[in-house]
Amino acid sequence: MTSSTDRIERSVLIQAPLSRVWQAVSSAEEFGNWFGVALKGKSFVAGQRVQGNITIAGYEHVVFDVLVERVEPQKLFSFSWHPYAVDPAIDYSKEPTTLVVFELKEAGNGTLLSVVESGFDKIPAGRRAEAFRMNSGGWEGQMKNIEKHATAR
Repeated sequence: MTSSTDRIERSVLIQAPLSRVWQAVSSAEEFGNWFGVALKGKSFVAGQRVQGNITIAGYEHVVFDVLVERVEPQKLFSFSWHPYAVDPAIDYSKEPTTLVVFELKEAGNGTLLSVVESGFDKIPAGRRAEAFRMNSGGWEGQMKNIEKHATAR
């Protein structure tokens, strides 16, 4: 668990096969289930944008809006997005995005899942620290969510 001003890094050892964890990360509908976003009927395809409303109480007004960057089956999934873009009065479309990269590796009987979100140093100074702080805490929770989701079957 390391971080700097530009990147957040988190990892979790999930006691589930790599194929199961990959499904939880790369299937948009499953991703939405553990991440807290309505993605029913959606797919993650490299080069395509995916949107859905957040389903977490208090954040239902927020649209999860990502551009899928890379999909390398059983290894890597990444997307770019506007971090902590929760104020409906702000147009975030003109701001730089951060890059979120999920990497999976077999680890004994389980899977080591790592997530790195980088690019915070490009975010406007007026909201950079808050975006970093909120996403840092958010990834702590999301790693617990995916572990619980992937091992529930």
